[in-house]
Amino acid sequence: MSRITATFARLRAANQVALMPYLMIGFPQRESILDLVPALEAAGADLFELGMPFSDPLADGATIQRAAQVALENGVRLPYCLETVAALRERGVEAPLLLMGYYNPVLQYGLERACAELAAAGGDGWIIPDVPPEEAQHLSQIARQHGLDVIMFVAPTTPAQRIQQLVRVASGFLYCVSITGVTGQRDQLWDGLPAFLERVRSYTDLPLVVGFGISTPAHVAHVSQFADGAIVGSALINRLDQLHQLPAPQQATQLAVFVQHLKQGDSFVTD
Repeated sequence: MSRITATFARLRAANQVALMPYLMIGFPQRESILDLVPALEAAGADLFELGMPFSDPLADGATIQRAAQVALENGVRLPYCLETVAALRERGVEAPLLLMGYYNPVLQYGLERACAELAAAGGDGWIIPDVPPEEAQHLSQIARQHGLDVIMFVAPTTPAQRIQQLVRVASGFLYCVSITGVTGQRDQLWDGLPAFLERVRSYTDLPLVVGFGISTPAHVAHVSQFADGAIVGSALINRLDQLHQLPAPQQATQLAVFVQHLKQGDSFVTD
């Protein structure tokens, strides 16, 4: 059983949903994440989506695009991201760690090499929103040989036939996009979210984790009624942007308080 599968099984047994922060490696400072992840894990985060900066992040809104630009200026590239995963394990982080990024840098690095090095570092999988359909199965096969999961995206506009294709390739969980568009904070979540998740769940037993636009404890509490997890990204990046002049340990302490509030939001029991 993978670390991701074990995490969802543990949470399901406790009638809880997963809280998954998104953090950009190299933002706000090059090594900030080495303090942030342990602090947020202690605050209740269950899994981590660690962003790999890319110059053309098509799925990301302005907040994460800015963070990616800062990270690139800080010299962060794929090899450093792999080293970061290993460094977090050395610091005692036990939660699943997934690298989120775009396909071209991973492809250029070499799929076999990237998967082997991520597994050796103690990583748990990939989240790659722009992997072409014809390449997704190939990536998944290589990843599984190294004990890694590949997370696939399902959107409200995804047709039934495509969902069936995705669930055959996906492992770990499905990333359910709560809106059409790019990442970013929203005041309200989509009214059609429960029906969308019910439709996706009819095709798979994989955990369903909702991302894009989730920014408050109330959002997390709402999502917890229908999904197995919630991803919070832009809200965390915005707070880090406000805290960037503080030393990294103080950034981590203050961000952990916000994560505790988010975790209170997902304390609602599920059916």
